[in-house]
Amino acid sequence: MLGFGTFVFFSQFLLNSPTRRLQLINIALTLMTAYRGIITFSRGGMITGCIMILLLVIMAYLKLNKEGRSKMLVVFIFTILASLSVWIYSSYQTSGLIDKRYANQDALGREKESKLSGREELIKTEIQMFVDHPFLGIGVGKNKEYRQELTGIDLATHNEITRMLAEHGILGVINLLILFIVPLLLSLGNRNHIFLFCFLAFWLFTINHAAMRLAAPAFIYALTLLKVYPDDEKDPLHRE
Repeated sequence: MLGFGTFVFFSQFLLNSPTRRLQLINIALTLMTAYRGIITFSRGGMITGCIMILLLVIMAYLKLNKEGRSKMLVVFIFTILASLSVWIYSSYQTSGLIDKRYANQDALGREKESKLSGREELIKTEIQMFVDHPFLGIGVGKNKEYRQELTGIDLATHNEITRMLAEHGILGVINLLILFIVPLLLSLGNRNHIFLFCFLAFWLFTINHAAMRLAAPAFIYALTLLKVYPDDEKDPLHRE
C-alpha cells in the first residue's frame, strides 16, 4: 500500500497543487512514502506504484495543450531526478542490499533461482489444476488443500488470476474476461476519468503478486467503473 500511497501523493502534486507551498508538501510526502516503501524490500507494491505514476503522467500529457506538455516534460524530468535521489539514499541506508533485492540477488550478490520469491511453483500447480479440471475447476476454496495433496506445499495462492482458473475452470476464464473488458469498454465513453487506467493497473498487478489478501484491489477496481463528468456539465441526476 506504500506504493499506492506514493501514487496518491504524486497525483496530488501533479493535479491538485495550485500553490508553491502545496507543491512542496506533496512532493515531500511523495518522496518520503517512496523511501519507506523501498526500504520494506517489497518489490511488487513499489513497482505497481511506479507503473501507476507513469500511466498518470501519460494520460495527463495527452490531455494537455502544447504549452502544458512542455511543463509536463519539466515535471517528468524532475520526477526522474527525485526518484533517483531517493533510490541512491535508500541504497546507502541499506548498504546496497536494496539493489541486490531488485536485481534478484541474495545478500552475497548471488543470483537467486526463483525470480518471483517462489511464486512460480504455486502458479505452476494452479495451472495444472486448471488443466486437470478445465470445466468447473477444483472448487471454491480447495486450492490450498489440493496443492498440498499434489505437491506437499502448504501455502495459499499469491496469484488471483491462476487461482480463478484453478478453482472455477472455464467459468473463471469468463469472469476474468468480464473484469478486463468492462472497464476498457467504459473508458471509450469516459474520457474524463484520468485515473481509470491507473486504477486498473493497480488491481491487475496487485492481484498478480498478492492475490486478494487486501480489500484494496477490489475497491480500487470499482473506482474504474465510475462515470466522471467535467465540472462545467450539469449534475447528471438533474438533466433534462
